[in-house]
Amino acid sequence: MPIYHPSLEYALVACVAAAGSFLLTPLARRVAIGWGAVARPRDRDVHAVATPRLGGVALLLGLALALFVAARLPALSRAFSNGPEMPWILVAGAVICLVGVLDDRYELDSLTKLAGQVLATGIMVTLGGVQLVDIYLPWGDSGTVSLGSDLAIPVTILLTVLTINAVNFIDGLDGLAAGVTAIAAGAFFVFSYHLARVGYLDVAAVPTLLTAALAGTCIGFLPHNFSPARIFMGDSGSMLVGLMLSAAATTATTSTDPQAFGSAFGSLPLALPLLIPIAVLAVPFVDLLLALVRRMARGQSPFAPDKQHLHHRLLQFGHSHRRAVLLLYFWSALLAFGGAALSIFRVALVLAVMLSVAAVGVLFSVVPGLRQRRRTALAGRLG
Repeated sequence: MPIYHPSLEYALVACVAAAGSFLLTPLARRVAIGWGAVARPRDRDVHAVATPRLGGVALLLGLALALFVAARLPALSRAFSNGPEMPWILVAGAVICLVGVLDDRYELDSLTKLAGQVLATGIMVTLGGVQLVDIYLPWGDSGTVSLGSDLAIPVTILLTVLTINAVNFIDGLDGLAAGVTAIAAGAFFVFSYHLARVGYLDVAAVPTLLTAALAGTCIGFLPHNFSPARIFMGDSGSMLVGLMLSAAATTATTSTDPQAFGSAFGSLPLALPLLIPIAVLAVPFVDLLLALVRRMARGQSPFAPDKQHLHHRLLQFGHSHRRAVLLLYFWSALLAFGGAALSIFRVALVLAVMLSVAAVGVLFSVVPGLRQRRRTALAGRLG
């Protein structure tokens, strides 16, 4: 009797997703140009030339192709009958991608986009069954809080919409959103796959499959999207990957049994279900939070655009376009994989490595700005 190893099937799914999005992106680019879905430079934009959008269409098709293949694999096919309804999750992705396509072409107002986000999320939560029903907390007597369906549905919709907009907000530099999403999905995959193995659960699970397919899809899209980008993922892509990240985070959080790690970490496992999503999505959520506080302090709409996002600040600090993107990749990977590593290795070792690597990252982050200020001060003295 042949033995099918899920890790090989996950690798196949990721490769199919990457190949699908890579091969379909040039087609999406031609469609975008022919239809007029082109991003023309504005005051708040970084790009200097008109660039086609609709990259989300290629991402959706690559993701759908990967899940189609997964449904026919011996081991991963179990994920379609174990937990949330994968077809409805994909339908929700198609709905939000369609809303994004209309925005990429006609630039919808913020309320219309928000309504589309809520609609797609509602489909995923109600029909797809992706709900944050049980939450493990590191405090209290029970350790588990059960929200119940009446509260789980609105809470999940709210958190998903926040995630969608967090990813959308960081989509300001070539390759940034795709790369950060690939990193986040990869970290979620490591966490959920290891969790299933040590907890003696079925490794063919929805969050693990979603993250493998999503990471592959974004990696396949990156060659077309990295600076200088030949196509943008647009809102059709940023909202799609945000929705899928939220679906993976929600299902991974609700399926986590922290007691599986109890012998190694003491009380820390109870915090992992909350810590992992926060660590993995730290960069986009910090950017979202800062933007909301900044705009409301000015009396503006939370959706009012500006040039004060994290990536804008790195550019103002003297970093080049590519270096700014790579630095945000670095911080995303450090937090995301550092958080996932807490479920595998000793806490002291993980924290020591993270602090050491972070020190190097701070050095690379601040040096260009210091050099620029030094040149400015020197020029002022000479002038």
